[in-house]
Amino acid sequence: MTRNKYTNLLLQTVGCFISAAGIYSFAVASGVPVTGIAGLCAILYRLFGIPMGLSNVLINIPIILFSYKLLGKSFFVRSVYCMALFALFTDYLLPQLPVYQGDRLLATLCGGVVCGIGDALIYMNNSSTGGLDFITMAIKVNHPHLPFGNITFAAALAVILLNGAVFRDVDSIIYGIMFNFASSAVINKMMFGFSSSMLAMIVTDNGKAACDAIDRVADRGSTILQGRGGYGGAPKDVVLCACSDKQLYEIEHAVQAIDPGCFIIMLQSNEVHGEGFRQLELGKSESAEK
Repeated sequence: MTRNKYTNLLLQTVGCFISAAGIYSFAVASGVPVTGIAGLCAILYRLFGIPMGLSNVLINIPIILFSYKLLGKSFFVRSVYCMALFALFTDYLLPQLPVYQGDRLLATLCGGVVCGIGDALIYMNNSSTGGLDFITMAIKVNHPHLPFGNITFAAALAVILLNGAVFRDVDSIIYGIMFNFASSAVINKMMFGFSSSMLAMIVTDNGKAACDAIDRVADRGSTILQGRGGYGGAPKDVVLCACSDKQLYEIEHAVQAIDPGCFIIMLQSNEVHGEGFRQLELGKSESAEK
């Protein structure tokens, strides 16, 4: 979320439209099963012609009431706003626009990517479109170490299988898994991938000089740990530094110029929290609802 509430509102609105377009204009138009409650609504739409927005609102009511206390009032209000927008877009706006009617595989991949972009914009502004989003958000709040895209993919799998069973279409199960895999991958990348970083572990005889070099070439902080060689027992400095891929390359060459005999280990970090790195907050906010 940004500090400007109007910017957040705009991003949520754009995210709702993009997500609705990915589902309605690509997935539903091609008979591809999609995620969570939206997937159930798509089944009802294909079977009985019930508007997706209307069924989405009705199914969401008990889920919203169940999740209200855990996720907080502010999250609840933002989610109701997004849920209403999603209903308006799928029932009134998108039916007036052309839908994709080409290759089903392309519809699956494009729809998954488009839907993932929209969902990520919504989640990154600490909101949701309701439905299983409330449940997956609640899981993420209680288990923050779990990748969010993986949670959404697991929650959607049951609906994909139900769609295949109802319409007796094995291909739809495969396409549905592909759609949700693409969507989950985009969600993970947008929400956490751009905040991921590299971790440099540098074993050197001159930790202070290595830290100074890191500060000079990358403007990054670092930490010196005291280590000892396992064979000879000689004291060593172990310098830790979280940085970007590009900064890691610069740090490597700068430190090697100071200590050609240093030992550098490069690790991928999925998330880094702290000064200089973005932290994504889900669920309760506004100072923990005061």
